[in-house]
Amino acid sequence: MAEENRVILHGFWGSFYSKGVELALRAKTIPFEYVEEDLMNKSQSLLKYNPVHKKVPVLVHNGKPVAQLVPQDPYKRAQVRFWVDFSHQQLFEAMILIFSTEGEAQEKAGKYYFGKMKELEEGMRRIFPDCTRVSSCNIGLIDMVLFSLLGSHKAQEEVLGLKVLDHEKNPLLFSWIIALSELPLMKELIPAPHDQLVQLLHGVRNNALKSPSAKVWL
Repeated sequence: MAEENRVILHGFWGSFYSKGVELALRAKTIPFEYVEEDLMNKSQSLLKYNPVHKKVPVLVHNGKPVAQLVPQDPYKRAQVRFWVDFSHQQLFEAMILIFSTEGEAQEKAGKYYFGKMKELEEGMRRIFPDCTRVSSCNIGLIDMVLFSLLGSHKAQEEVLGLKVLDHEKNPLLFSWIIALSELPLMKELIPAPHDQLVQLLHGVRNNALKSPSAKVWL
């Protein structure tokens, strides 16, 4: 019977995406097993359940990979999926450009990134105007996704030497992330202590600069 509700999360301690899924499971008080992956020597289970992308996180329920955790209401589901996809694809890709460039190229990438942040800010203001009124009881998927990307903005800014989350350019997003960071559940799931995360991100950036064609993960 225990196997009927077995949930396994394959992740990596420094992955913001992994922490986002872990946060979703904890917020919903869903019991799960955690498998820490070695990204240089990925497990056969990871390759089995995510054979195309071969990336973490991979969430497995009763032996089957789970694609997304979304609301049941069709309208809410559509809105959440749109902004989750926007954050995962466009915003994340913009952040990768900043990590993998320097000089004028990084300045250009920064402008592109803040353009995406502006779109996100305006979208959240229209659809989730009360997003800064968060508590451990009303955390949603969009909260988790954005916190997984921006919750460690101070470490990202230290490594990059530029603002990733600006309270003047993006006041709503800034206030939202700060409000989330004060929740005990969120504090628990920040990927690593600040100094350790800075060291990790320095390694990510150095590898990206040495090999621009290499895939960057954050």
